[in-house]
Amino acid sequence: MKINFNHIQTAHCENGVTVNLLQHAGIPQITEPLAFGIGSGLFYIHIPFLKVNNGPAISFRTMPGLIFKRTCKALQIPVVRQKFRSKEEAQRVLDNCLKNGQPTGCQVGVYYLTYFPKEYRFHFNAHNIIVFGKEEDNYLISDPVMEDFTTLSSYELERVRFAKGMLAPKGQLYYPKATKSFDEKLLQFAIQSGIKRNVRDMLYIPGNVAGVSGINYTANKIRKLRDKLGVKQAGLYLAQLVRMQEEIGTGGGGFRFIYAAFLQQAHQFIANDDLLKISEQFTQSGDLWRSAAVQASGIYKGRITAQSDFNEMANYLDEIAMLEKNAFKNLSQIKWNN
Repeated sequence: MKINFNHIQTAHCENGVTVNLLQHAGIPQITEPLAFGIGSGLFYIHIPFLKVNNGPAISFRTMPGLIFKRTCKALQIPVVRQKFRSKEEAQRVLDNCLKNGQPTGCQVGVYYLTYFPKEYRFHFNAHNIIVFGKEEDNYLISDPVMEDFTTLSSYELERVRFAKGMLAPKGQLYYPKATKSFDEKLLQFAIQSGIKRNVRDMLYIPGNVAGVSGINYTANKIRKLRDKLGVKQAGLYLAQLVRMQEEIGTGGGGFRFIYAAFLQQAHQFIANDDLLKISEQFTQSGDLWRSAAVQASGIYKGRITAQSDFNEMANYLDEIAMLEKNAFKNLSQIKWNN
């Protein structure tokens, strides 16, 4: 039982699942940057009362599942999504999807993914894969962040589909229910709606922990870390930030580069040169996020530990916040031709 399925490697799992499933369904126009941008994937939030692996809960992207959901909705494609209490029922429904020739997205935990290198296995339950076949007791897996197909036994797949903890997947599976013919104008509208929602999320969410305000919030926290926690614990705090930024998905810098590519590809469908100019601002932001990660790593490893080093790290984030604020304000001022 094997579906004829084309594996496309991508930088981020949910983008990749979205691209792979929609291209399989007959929508070749969708690329990883377009899926990310239409799904308004770029985000930032620092939740001070929530800890992840004993470190700060920081996210550089929107909530898991929303990129696929928003992209399909914008393209007027209905979605099937199910969660399960019963492991047996979850397997039965998945097997039926495969029998019907439907490759199926699954949310899974990373910690028990046997094909991942051990250093990349940690307790994170919002990874996404596609199951596209079954041979004896092995499921055929398309993990978009891997170079090629892989497999999981039925026990291994069940284990990751029902991982415990925050964002527990509960056997969740999803796929586009049907496709419909759509012209370029629908794709243009989807691009515009994705940009407008991302402007809202980064500039206008109330409070000080989300969007560009959240980046400033983290910067202020970093300035106080050394005195509050001591050098060693402050370094561990920053190590967690780097892990959330650079190891979970594509993190801070990588997501900014993908968004820059989205604006460049959007220009192919919407001939507004402002998109190209603003794309350069997000590329610059991605470079600064990477520089901030290098600074944080130096503090964690004990090479640079003075208060001025923490201040420099915070200054990077303040500069990023100002840059992204200006970029999204520029996007909000674009005059669309419809």
